Amino acid sequence: MGAVTAKGAATRQRIVEGAAAAIREIGVMDTTLDDVRARTATSKSQLFHYFPGGKEELLLAVARFEADRVLSDQQPYLGDLTSWASWQAWRDQVVDRYRRQGRQCPLNVVMSQVGHSTPGAQAVVTELMRRWESEIAAGVRHMQAAGEIGPAVQPEEAAAALLAGIQGGVLLHLSTGRLTHLEAALDMGIRHLRDSR
Repeated sequence: MGAVTAKGAATRQRIVEGAAAAIREIGVMDTTLDDVRARTATSKSQLFHYFPGGKEELLLAVARFEADRVLSDQQPYLGDLTSWASWQAWRDQVVDRYRRQGRQCPLNVVMSQVGHSTPGAQAVVTELMRRWESEIAAGVRHMQAAGEIGPAVQPEEAAAALLAGIQGGVLLHLSTGRLTHLEAALDMGIRHLRDSR
């Protein structure tokens, strides 16, 4: 597809958001392209103009959209890890996001349909984790500069450990319906950073 106009980009985004909403409501297996067309008031030719690869390409775009939501739902706290109060607010925001979401993870649902091992799906997850880890590491560096985290802490390593704890906690939440593992991973990770001075 060539250059997209502002109107075209808005149409494409409307299709992606409509597909994401349909998948959240009726599930990825039951959502058809006709459902998406009806929900977004787009024609078949429009749908295939923006997604010539059909449902698989649309699902990948929905996966990117849901990945972006994972990070945007953590703002403004994730982008402002500049005090222990802001770290606590971020922690609470992450836990609240998954509490509200429940045991149905839209990103996981879409990725399971696309296939976690496909290059497109791997790229979506890799980029999400890179951006998330980068934001956490920036917070660690800021707190080190303020003398709140010890200089021996490696920001990227600390961010990777926190992110691994979050992902493990989310996986256990999806399996058990309990948030205690996610809360413990965040609390222990932040406590470790505080105690590093």
